[in-house]
Amino acid sequence: MFWINTKRIIKSGFVHFWRNGVVSLASVLVMSITLFVLGSLIFFGALLDTSLQQIKEKVDINIYFIISAQENDILTIKKSLETLPEVTSVEYVSREATLNVRAKDTSQYESIARFLESKNALAGDGKTIIDKVNYYQNKIVIDRLTQIIKGSEQLGFAAALVLILISIIITFNTIRLTIYISREEISVMKLVGAQNKYVRGPFIIEGMLYGVIASLIAVVLFYPATRWLGDLTEKFFGGMNIFHFYVEHFGQIFLTLLGFGVLLGIVASFLAVRKYLRV
Repeated sequence: MFWINTKRIIKSGFVHFWRNGVVSLASVLVMSITLFVLGSLIFFGALLDTSLQQIKEKVDINIYFIISAQENDILTIKKSLETLPEVTSVEYVSREATLNVRAKDTSQYESIARFLESKNALAGDGKTIIDKVNYYQNKIVIDRLTQIIKGSEQLGFAAALVLILISIIITFNTIRLTIYISREEISVMKLVGAQNKYVRGPFIIEGMLYGVIASLIAVVLFYPATRWLGDLTEKFFGGMNIFHFYVEHFGQIFLTLLGFGVLLGIVASFLAVRKYLRV
């Protein structure tokens, strides 16, 4: 009996989808825009991460040693720095030159500078061999870069939430229109004693169909869009070609859009039936 009812719900969902052709098309188009916006945020996030990572890689601090510093002592300090969790790499050129220290995050350079000022960075005889650390000369630039990175991440997250919320509201209202068209059919179903789950079922299936078709449309539209923008992003974002990213991560992008589209269709349909048709 369960499978028979399930088949009926699925069949009714497909029937509603095809019967309400114009409204279904409008719902799919709205959801396609929603998923395209979501996908665009994924691409924008990848570009932002790549750009910020390249900026981070160009930032480091240099450690200058006194003339009488012994190479063994310099190498000891180098090993001590490499054990710090904040440090990504330490490059040693020669005793006459410097140690170039690169942190995992720009906000961690201050703690590295403090470590170098502590007794942990002393030579074997208990004396410091460090002449100068240029962190404090670069502190303003590093702090400003850290603020820009944090601000960009927060702005991107806030923009994503706003756009997704707007898209959900639009999709919800479009699906509500579909349900409004079928209000008489729902009333009849309620009069003959149909349970709520059987009334909601076809609309939830219909919402899922919107999500599946819309995700296919969105992921197909990204092909010409990313192909056209590929050379531009490679030129202006430090070598990242957005089309190559699309091809390499096609499966992940499609599954993300598909999952979000289906979930959006289910939630919007469920809420629209419950709130506006008093089922």
